[in-house]
Amino acid sequence: MNSSTRPTQNSNMSLTESIKLLRDIRLWRILMLGCASGYPWAIIGSSTLSLWLKDEGFSRGAIGLFSLVFLSYTFNFLWAPMLDAVKFKWLHGIGQRRSWILVCQIALVLLTILIAVFGPTYSITLFALLAIGVGLFSATQDLAIDAYRITIIPPEEKELISLGAAMATSGWVIGFGITSACMLYLADVVAWKYVYVFAAVMLVPVAILVLKWFEEPKIIGESISKKWYLTVLLEYAETIKDFFGRHGVQIALSLLLFIFLFKIGEAFLGRMVYVFYKEIGYTNTEVATLSKLVSTGITVVFALFAGVLMPRLGVFKMLFFAGIAMALTNLMFAWIAMTGPDLNLLLAAVVSDGITQSISTVAFVAFITFYVSHLHAAGQYGALASLGNAGRTILAAFSGIGIDHLGGNWALFFVLTSVAVAPSLLILYSMALSLRKKGREVGEVEPSA
Repeated sequence: MNSSTRPTQNSNMSLTESIKLLRDIRLWRILMLGCASGYPWAIIGSSTLSLWLKDEGFSRGAIGLFSLVFLSYTFNFLWAPMLDAVKFKWLHGIGQRRSWILVCQIALVLLTILIAVFGPTYSITLFALLAIGVGLFSATQDLAIDAYRITIIPPEEKELISLGAAMATSGWVIGFGITSACMLYLADVVAWKYVYVFAAVMLVPVAILVLKWFEEPKIIGESISKKWYLTVLLEYAETIKDFFGRHGVQIALSLLLFIFLFKIGEAFLGRMVYVFYKEIGYTNTEVATLSKLVSTGITVVFALFAGVLMPRLGVFKMLFFAGIAMALTNLMFAWIAMTGPDLNLLLAAVVSDGITQSISTVAFVAFITFYVSHLHAAGQYGALASLGNAGRTILAAFSGIGIDHLGGNWALFFVLTSVAVAPSLLILYSMALSLRKKGREVGEVEPSA
């Protein structure tokens, strides 16, 4: 058993030595890719698309249903093995991982421009299809980005795995937060269609950096041929066999159930919180400043803190702490619902939410990474991440309908989102006990190929 693959093994590095690891250029490439991963969520996420639809007079139920555009994140495991098995011959020179990333980024820019041109009033059906297209290419880009992150750092560099998760989280928050904030600021002075044209341009520099600055990881892959689909089918079968073979059925199923349930409460809150801000009386500028810029800074700092702390505390303990903290943070939004649009309360809620979300996300990403084989990085990570998105996407789609059934009682809604984390924590605790009974170290996994 390779000890470097044990998530809960204590780190032998000092805090200063851990911080010095941030000089590794691979971590900064992961940060940039994280920015690209967060960008599409600003395009079709709740903070912009929901507010655009709200301004156009669409109902809360209709706005909530638009979270279904993220279904691609739920089903991208279906084509995830393709990213491990094949690459584009016409982009052979830039490598397998980078070619997939670049193709997706070009498609995202073009689709965002089309969203700006047509808008929801021209045809809500076309608007929804374009948003689904953004979700599709964004979900595919995430597969390539996560596979890049996992394969660029070998399993024995345990400290860098945690820091890689932290940089990916920080980058995602920057890409999502900064883009969203700029869009919300612009939305107060120009029409939404011009806001989306601006957003489309923001991804272009990242695509150029991927093409010119990034190093391709050394992986085993096959070129697309007339029988490429057979290669994909074999890769898919090997991905599943390897996952269950290395972890055993009981631990593997517990892991899958935990991933499905862990962030359901967060998803309910995230889909409707910006509608809540609008209804309770906050302006776009106030939301952009506190919920985007302040939250982004807080999240980046504490994501890096979590990346340094995790090897010392352990992924299981970090996840349990983060789950409880998320539940308590959601209660602060219930407080705002009862008191009204107080900026001090919003600042406190945003800071608390930024801290808990950064820690929980870094721990969650690292947790999945430790259980993924390098040889099947896109397939296995894609499947696990898809499962996590399944609970969030499908159930959160009905969040608007849920608040309507609660009679617009936002305080009760946020209390329920707080309670939603409990089942996943019980499963996590049960999983830890099961590992101990078997005489294994909590979180112990087989060495990745």
